[in-house]
Amino acid sequence: MNLKPTFLGILISFGIAFSAQAQKETHIGAMLAYGSEIENIGIGVNAEFPMMENLSISPSFIYYFPKEEYGLKVNWFEVNANANYYFVNQENMGVYALGGLNYSSVKVSYDDAWLGNYSASDGRFGLNLGGGVNFKIGGKITPFAELKYVIIEEGQLVAGAGVKFSL
Repeated sequence: MNLKPTFLGILISFGIAFSAQAQKETHIGAMLAYGSEIENIGIGVNAEFPMMENLSISPSFIYYFPKEEYGLKVNWFEVNANANYYFVNQENMGVYALGGLNYSSVKVSYDDAWLGNYSASDGRFGLNLGGGVNFKIGGKITPFAELKYVIIEEGQLVAGAGVKFSL
């Protein structure tokens, strides 16, 4: 059974169900991220569904650009299901702590004329801990920055920044 589509479907279902109860605006956005373990930049999408005062559900997906080292090709992506708790929520800025689940998938392949083609992949679940800030500049666009640590084998620090659009 392939868990990737199932996990993503669950995230989307939770987001839709919870957004119906939200009293604040729902956001959807795009970001750039840097992962310390893969040592590469990625692009991602995220959403934020307010649940109650100062609490939101924030799923995201980050795809790191493929890289090649020593003949090995590395592909990596992650899916996240976070909860954001806003401990500062002012007119011009929102600062939040985040915690949640992470699923990371890595595929490594090697192509060689003499040795042949080899590949291996691995997927793991982990935990996210971190924080972020939304810069409320007015209008429907909100720039943000986020820093999280993924607690998983060998761990990964992920720094991200982007924009969220109000729906």
